[in-house]
This record gives sequence, structure tokens and C-alpha cells, in this order.
Amino acid sequence: MKKILESRKFNSSAIKIETVGIIFNFDEYKEYDQIKEIFKELGIHENKIKFIAYMPESGTKLNRWDSYFESKDFGWSGVIKNLDFIEFIDTEFDILISYYRRNNLELNFATACSKAKFKIGISKSNENLNDFTIDISTNFTDIFATELKKYLQGLNMIK
Repeated sequence: MKKILESRKFNSSAIKIETVGIIFNFDEYKEYDQIKEIFKELGIHENKIKFIAYMPESGTKLNRWDSYFESKDFGWSGVIKNLDFIEFIDTEFDILISYYRRNNLELNFATACSKAKFKIGISKSNENLNDFTIDISTNFTDIFATELKKYLQGLNMIK
């Protein structure tokens, strides 16, 4: 993961947001519709917003998530065995939102491997993962929305 993070380069001034990827930890947050609404209000088309959830190995499977991944989807040396997960991290989203606070190896690996142009997290537990952090609890989506909009406008990524 360290090697992946060190090789990453980005230029935020060249990004205008049209596509968004969002990573959730299902144990921490389940209201993905609230996050979807934030981006719809920012003018992002619903079909350009993609979610993936990290699921506990409790056997719970949800049909409402676009995709999910579990610990068992990682093989030896971090080889990923889940095609939906591979597709998600290989997508060059304009921004990736890592909407989780727990310092979890699988979630951190997903964020690190994502080919998103600009990465935003909500936890300072591993600041190297994201280009920008809004340090906030997952329960405060309204405050997250306000802060996100303010910073994206300041970076000229949205109108």
C-alpha cells in the first residue's frame, strides 16, 4: 500500500467533477441515499455516482448497494478476487469519497488502489490515503455536505 501511495500524482486544478465513487463501511454507515443526494444537488447525474460497501463477514448481503466487498475477496499479497471491486477501483472517478472513519486495512487498501483523480476522506487516521480530509463523524452528513461544497467550490471543481 505504501508503494501505491508514493507513486500517486494528481493535479486538482484540472478536475471538474462529473463522476464520483464512494466507499462505505457498512458497519459504520448505511444511509447511502443521503450521500447520493449531496452529489445530485451539486449537479452530478445519478448514473455517474457509484458506491461500494465494505461488508462484515456476517453473511449479510444487500441488494440495494451497487457493489460490495469483504475480507475474503483479498487473496495472497493483496490480489483481489471480486470483479465488482476490481471494476470500482479501476474506474478513474473524478473524485472518490472514503466515507468511513475506522482504520481498516481492507478499506484503506481500496482507497489507496482507487484510480480516482482526487480523494476525499472523513478521518485523519491515515492522511496519506486522501488528498483532502473533512474530519467529521459519519452521522453528520449535513455538515459534510456543507463543508464539501465549500471546499470543492474553493478548488474550482464545481460551479
